Amino acid sequence: MKVLVIQQRYGIGDMVIFTPYFQAISKKLKTPLTILAKNSSRAEDLYSDDNHIKKIITLDASNDGLFGTSKLINQLKSEKFDKVFIFNNSFRYRIVCILAGIKEIFQYKNSLFKKNDVIFETAKHFTESCLKEQVSTQSNIIVKNRISDNKKIKSFFNEIGKIIVLGISASGPTKRWDLENYSKLIKNLSELCQCKFILAGGKNDQILINKVIDDNNEIKFFSLADMTIKDSLPILKKAEAYIGNDTGFLHLCAALGVNSLGLFMDSPAHSYSGYSPKINVVVPEDETIESTSHNTRGKNNISFDKVLKKSKEILSI
Repeated sequence: MKVLVIQQRYGIGDMVIFTPYFQAISKKLKTPLTILAKNSSRAEDLYSDDNHIKKIITLDASNDGLFGTSKLINQLKSEKFDKVFIFNNSFRYRIVCILAGIKEIFQYKNSLFKKNDVIFETAKHFTESCLKEQVSTQSNIIVKNRISDNKKIKSFFNEIGKIIVLGISASGPTKRWDLENYSKLIKNLSELCQCKFILAGGKNDQILINKVIDDNNEIKFFSLADMTIKDSLPILKKAEAYIGNDTGFLHLCAALGVNSLGLFMDSPAHSYSGYSPKINVVVPEDETIESTSHNTRGKNNISFDKVLKKSKEILSI
């Protein structure tokens, strides 16, 4: 049996959130899945060690959207899929699957969507209705126990101290706590215990990463800026905690079993934290987990004292 799953959202965090539902489908049907996903979701990196997933078909400019429909139909037709699970309610994807000759099509119904869709709840309801069994919302990214022979990586891990991932990156400035706050947090935590910090960000965040390092030149840092997500995963898995913005690295750490503290200032806090008991949350003053959403614009109302207090709690210091 060949089974396709379609999950077209852009983000790494989105793909992490959908992971338990993919794994549940694979276990129930006793077959590995093919996933149709955008490259920005980094699905190939996320599932490189996961036997529930055997192949990723990438959605890109050539096969996505109205003008790529014909190519996508031919791609899927050549795979000869028996079933497809579509994690959206797009009529276009349904037509694509019908024309690709897929006999069994499971897809979100319009009634599943509410004005403020909580993506993990919608995906859970859909998967459970298809499989007729309960599915946990907790994500689990499967990673082989490997660490690169890179001397810089080995040196970092050989140093004494708690490993803390700092998520200083974000998809936009309104979702990013000011770097001065992170530098202040680094100093406070370093006074309380021996610790070292993994700076979680990509190549586009190099200026931010350099500033944090320059402002704290006596602290031990390791940057992920030049690493792929695949190579970053076993490094993140060794951390004691994640502290930072609502970014893909928050969801990766939680899915790797790392106690995490997410700062939600301009994104739906419940939708992107409620699926995992590993994610602790700080929201702007006068907001709640349920009220914090897009356009909250609360970065200046994230309490430093609250972040420090919760950081100490998850680090047990």
